[in-house]
Amino acid sequence: DGYIGVVLAPLLQQRGHVVTGLDTGFYCDGWLGEQVASSMTQLHKDTRHIMPADLQGFDAVVHLAELSNDPLGQHNPALTHQINHHASVGLARMSKEAGVSRFVYSSSCSVYGVGSDDFKTEESMPNPQTAYAMCKVLAERDMLALTGDGFAPVMLRNATAYGSSPRMRFDIVLNNLAGLAWTTHAIRMTSDGTPWRPLVHVADICQAMACAVEAPATSVAGEIFNVGDTAQNYRVREIAQIVGEVFPECEVSVGMSSGDNRSYRVSFEKINSRLPGFRCRWDAQAGAQELCEWFERVGLTHEMFDFRAYTRMRQLEHLLHTHQLNDQFFRETAAS
Repeated sequence: DGYIGVVLAPLLQQRGHVVTGLDTGFYCDGWLGEQVASSMTQLHKDTRHIMPADLQGFDAVVHLAELSNDPLGQHNPALTHQINHHASVGLARMSKEAGVSRFVYSSSCSVYGVGSDDFKTEESMPNPQTAYAMCKVLAERDMLALTGDGFAPVMLRNATAYGSSPRMRFDIVLNNLAGLAWTTHAIRMTSDGTPWRPLVHVADICQAMACAVEAPATSVAGEIFNVGDTAQNYRVREIAQIVGEVFPECEVSVGMSSGDNRSYRVSFEKINSRLPGFRCRWDAQAGAQELCEWFERVGLTHEMFDFRAYTRMRQLEHLLHTHQLNDQFFRETAAS
């Protein structure tokens, strides 16, 4: 029931899979677009409370349920490690114990952290700069160690996502710039926009996950795949320029260096040559055009763009402030 999962579940159903959703509902306050009823079975539970019995009878688990970006991770690094590392690895172990044969883990290209202009491959040494990225590195390591005995974990290092989703996010770069372009007709960058970011459309991430579920175990067991397309590495200012050209009457300006040293270019040759059935269908320009047309259809206003549920950190702060979550990010029994 998050930004990626709400797109992924219907895709898996369309491909003939029986799907059960698992979510704690942190972001259920936000739905952008027409509400569509779902017939999918859903389990409302925290990953820290999952038991092997919850996983009996499933062929595959696709694991997306973590604190989902750097600001959330830095809010409480120790708790981030509890959820994003220990609970994630525990879920993989219990999946293996329950007889699940395929475990697809949503990792991130942010594990590369800081790099030169050289392209990072799956063989490159990770250089995580945040608690979020460090947890991805540790979770990958421990999950890959479980490979064997009929259990095939697959690590998908997604590039930075973009694109439309009913559970929208406006705290990721292209979506944020597109929202600014639509609501203010201006993109005023506070940095010089020189860092590199690889981008991938949410629909292409979902396609990669479906392919990872369906591929022969011999093709994916114990493998790491960067998810994206090598042609879709952009400097942040290039992303802004692309968005500015798509959205009408949008002015783009850049600022000075921000001191943020996270910059990396990524090679996606492995996934395009070795994951059966996968190829990216989107690029940044097509994604910006999609968002422009979608914003018009849903009548996006500044108030909608600025709504807390579409920004991960603001929504979490709201849930804490209103005592819907305790300081361990567990649901309170009597939420206000």
